[in-house]
Amino acid sequence: MALTNETGTILRNDQVGPNLYLLEVESPDIARRVEPGQFVHTKIPGMEGHILRRPFSVYAADPPAGTFEVLYQVVGFGSQHLTTLAAGERVENIGPVGHGWTLPDEAARVLIVGGGVGAAPVYLLAQQAVAAGKDVDVVLGARTKDALVCQARYEALGARAVRCATDDGSYGHAGFCTGVVDELLTARTYDYAAVCGPEPLMKIVAAQAAEAGLPCQVSLERRMACGVGACLSCVVDTVDGKKRACVDGPVFWREEVVW
Repeated sequence: MALTNETGTILRNDQVGPNLYLLEVESPDIARRVEPGQFVHTKIPGMEGHILRRPFSVYAADPPAGTFEVLYQVVGFGSQHLTTLAAGERVENIGPVGHGWTLPDEAARVLIVGGGVGAAPVYLLAQQAVAAGKDVDVVLGARTKDALVCQARYEALGARAVRCATDDGSYGHAGFCTGVVDELLTARTYDYAAVCGPEPLMKIVAAQAAEAGLPCQVSLERRMACGVGACLSCVVDTVDGKKRACVDGPVFWREEVVW
């Protein structure tokens, strides 16, 4: 799929949790063509001294309205500067980029796991699965209750169940969301799983899925310079050698990744 370099208008850029912001951009072509698991490569205005773009997974999209949303966490200079942009300002994005989720048609029972801001890259997949009439269970994890900013939107989808875990025990299961995954895999049988979050979390869930014989995909985060597969700055070690997260991923099957 050809990439679009589209300059869109910021509609909102609001803080929604601890160091968490929701950015909504009017960008009709990207909104129309984005698929679950893909991302945009963003040129942040006012950062002309920093030539590299920042990759942000697309959280949600509304093609009729011509908008897409990004949930991002402030982790460095670029994301901190992004928080200063206001509604009405313009932002340039290349997208949609990457190879997203591959939801098998025959998969009737789906398990979706999102840890931290990793809850955002799997939302469009959950939406797709529910719309297709699949039986969907969602597990969301965060450090504290205030960081579970995606919970309400997932619950509104109509999934069979949305279960939450917090590291500090302030809401839901006390501990990592891998504990909830273990409970579900013991109690139920699934046909497909998708997980996004910190790499240690994905490694554990991939191992849990392997033990259960469950097809599973993971979305890997890497630092990216070009975002189009040319610079090789985002390589992932796989059983077939090094692959580029930006164009060969960011989504990979669990058995492809050399953890």
